[in-house]
Amino acid sequence: MSRLIKKPIDIPNGIEVKIEPKKISVKGPLGQFSMNYTFVKFRIDEDKIWVEKNDDLNLPPRLMKKAKAFLGTRWSLLRNMIIGVSAGFKKELEIQGVGYRAQLQAKTLVLTLGYSHPIKIEPPEGIAIEVPKPSLIVVKGANKELVGQVAANIRKTRKPMPFAKGKGVRYVGEHVITKEVKKA
Repeated sequence: MSRLIKKPIDIPNGIEVKIEPKKISVKGPLGQFSMNYTFVKFRIDEDKIWVEKNDDLNLPPRLMKKAKAFLGTRWSLLRNMIIGVSAGFKKELEIQGVGYRAQLQAKTLVLTLGYSHPIKIEPPEGIAIEVPKPSLIVVKGANKELVGQVAANIRKTRKPMPFAKGKGVRYVGEHVITKEVKKA
């Protein structure tokens, strides 16, 4: 069983949590999320949520193992939903390389990364992209999974190249090991 369920999840002020049978909803200033669940129970005590094992289920032993595995996962997903609707998530990417740059045209991100054509990325619903500098991209949103996926898709357009002094798109603070080119 997960050790995470020994700790409660705090509910900040202004966040509304609603527990229904097999569904939990979280509503806040940045949006609303809901999650379907089985094998677990949620209990609210004042301004804290506890995730517990559902002992009401009469499951065979092979499914009990699966039920225990869901406890920590549901705890993390619920915590991410609460943080997302209250504060949101953010990923920062930096672009390194001569002539490599990013710019925002309306809501579309346009990347110039040394290809023969510019790369255009349209953000999905609920994601905001900012370009404070031509070499810095900030991806913001309430859904942690979606923010991470959009940032990974942007990084995938030109991964850092180890033989070219690390040129490309990388996360801020990411260390890229550079390699020396083979000599004849």
